[in-house]
Amino acid sequence: MQLIGLTGGIATGKSTVSAMLKKAGAIIIDADRIARDVIKKGLPAYREIVAQFGIEVLLPDGEINRNMLGDIIFNDHQKKQLLNSIVHPHVNQEVNRQIKKIQKTHPNAVIVLDIPLLIEAGMHDDLSEIIVVYTPQDIQIQRLMQRDRISEADALARVQSQMSIEEKKQQATLVIDNSGTIENTRRLTLDIFKRLKDSAA
Repeated sequence: MQLIGLTGGIATGKSTVSAMLKKAGAIIIDADRIARDVIKKGLPAYREIVAQFGIEVLLPDGEINRNMLGDIIFNDHQKKQLLNSIVHPHVNQEVNRQIKKIQKTHPNAVIVLDIPLLIEAGMHDDLSEIIVVYTPQDIQIQRLMQRDRISEADALARVQSQMSIEEKKQQATLVIDNSGTIENTRRLTLDIFKRLKDSAA
């Protein structure tokens, strides 16, 4: 079994590459989706968030207002660390549960952990490979401005709130450069998947 980490930066195209790997036959474990699930109403992480951040972060239906929470932690590093310390252990627990389940049913699988904060959270140490989806910062900013219809200053602030893509690139064992055409990205992704699949067999 191959256990692969997939990460990138905002607007580098990680989700695009993840979808390509899934279509090629990889089993994707999506940490963002898990993070949304573990903070649902009534679950342990939900109760911890409400205790720390107050009922002000709740929607009328009682679920957590993720946009409001995102705004709070974007402007406050300490609160960002606090939220991560609440959510990450629950995400890690569910990721490990899914890995064990896949190991039993698909022992030769290529499992891809799609985790935006893979390196920041220290979840990359025991993986077979670390794939970083890369574009230079100027392309990140251009794509973010177009995607979210925001100013260059706002796009730059969002990019700079994360670990730089150049730092992440240095941690990678495999790099997919997504600064060219979608066809080029697909070719690079499928080449990597074939190598991973062959070594898992």
